[in-house]
Amino acid sequence: MIKDYFSLASNNLKKRGLRSWLTLLGILIGVAAVVSLISLGNGLKDAVNSQFNVGSTQVLTVQAGGLNNLGPPGSGAVNPLLQSDTDAIGRLGGVEVAISRDVRGLKIDFNKKAVFTYGISIPDNQREANYVYQFADVKTISGKLIGQGDRSSVVLGNNFIDGTKNGFDKDIKVGDILVINGKNFKVQGILEKKGSFIYDNAIYMNEVDMKNLLGYGNVVDEIAVKVTDKSLINQTATEIEKLMRQRRNVKVGEEDFTVSTPAALLSTVNSVINGVQVFIIIIASISILVGAIGISNTMTTSVLERKREIGIMKAIGARNEQIFYQFLIESGLLGLAGGIIGILLGSGLGYLGTFVLNTFLGASTQPQINFLLLFSVATGSFLIGVISGLVPAIHASRESPVEDIRG
Repeated sequence: MIKDYFSLASNNLKKRGLRSWLTLLGILIGVAAVVSLISLGNGLKDAVNSQFNVGSTQVLTVQAGGLNNLGPPGSGAVNPLLQSDTDAIGRLGGVEVAISRDVRGLKIDFNKKAVFTYGISIPDNQREANYVYQFADVKTISGKLIGQGDRSSVVLGNNFIDGTKNGFDKDIKVGDILVINGKNFKVQGILEKKGSFIYDNAIYMNEVDMKNLLGYGNVVDEIAVKVTDKSLINQTATEIEKLMRQRRNVKVGEEDFTVSTPAALLSTVNSVINGVQVFIIIIASISILVGAIGISNTMTTSVLERKREIGIMKAIGARNEQIFYQFLIESGLLGLAGGIIGILLGSGLGYLGTFVLNTFLGASTQPQINFLLLFSVATGSFLIGVISGLVPAIHASRESPVEDIRG
C-alpha cells in the first residue's frame, strides 16, 4: 500500500514538471548551503589544525608582546625575550625542558634566482634538538636532520624539492648548495610532506649558524616549554606568567608577553569557525523555510486543481485517509527530492572548497563525507515536505465528492 502511495505521488510530480522543480528550489538551495558550509567548516578546521601541527598537549609557548612591526613571532617586540628567560623557565619545578626558538627571514639564492623565506633554528644540543623534532613530529624523506655540531648545513621543508613550487624553477635535492644571506649552506636533508605551509616552506639550520648569519645575539623569538605532566600544564603556565612578570617588571593585566598552548589557540580558532558556521546555517535555514512555504503553496494549488480527480477517487471508494496520505507523501517527496539534489550539490561544493583551501594554505586536507549528516539532512528534507503539505492534505481528504465532481 505504501509503495502505491509513493508511486502515485511520483507520477503526479512528474506530470507537474517545471512547477515541481521550481517548488523544490528553496529546499535545494538551503540544503546545498548547509551541507557545503558544514563540509567547508570541517575542512577549514582540519587545514588550520594542520598548520599549527599540535603534536603534544604538554607544550606551552612563550612569546614577547608589544610588536612594533611585522615579522616572525617575537622578532619585532619592544621588549624581546632573552636566552636568560629560557634558562629561568627551565628551572621551574613543573618544566621538563625549555627551548629557545628563533624564526627569522632569509634570502636564498639558487639556480640564479632569489627567494625570500624564513628559517627556523635547531638547538645546538642533541637532547633539545630531539625535543624540537618531537614537538613538530617531523621526519626526513631523504638525508638526515640537523643535530648538534652540524654547521653550514640546512634541512628543507618538502615544498623546496619541487621546482614548480620553490621559486627556483629547479628541483632541490640533498647535497645541493644554497647561498643563504651570502653564505654557502649544504642541503643535508629534506622533510616529509606535512601539509602545512609553516613546515613545508621553512629552512631549518643550527642555531649557532643562524645567530652568526643574522647577528641577533641572545634575543629569543619564542620559548617552547614542555611540562613534566599534562595535568600540570595550567599550573605551570601560571608559574611561568608569575616568573615573567617579575623578570620583566610588569603588573597583572599589563603583560607584554603571552603564555599559550597550541590546543588553547586552536580551541579559540575553532570556536570562531563554529560561530561563523552557525550564523551562515541560520541564514541558509531561511531558504529552507521559503522552500517549505513554496511546497505548502504548491500543494494547496494542486488540491484546488485536482478537485474533480479527488471527487472521482472518493466516488469509486477511496477513503479520506487514503486521499490524505497521497497528498502528504507527494509533498514529502518534493522535500526529499530537493534535499537529495541539495546534498549532491553541497557535497560537490564542499569538495571544491576543500581543494581551494588546500591550494591556498598548502595543506593536504581530505574532503570528509559525514554519512550520518547526509542521512539526517535527507530525512529532515522529507519531514519538512510532509509538514508543509499537512494542511493541504487535510483539506484534500475533507473534500466533498459530489461537489468536486460537479466542478
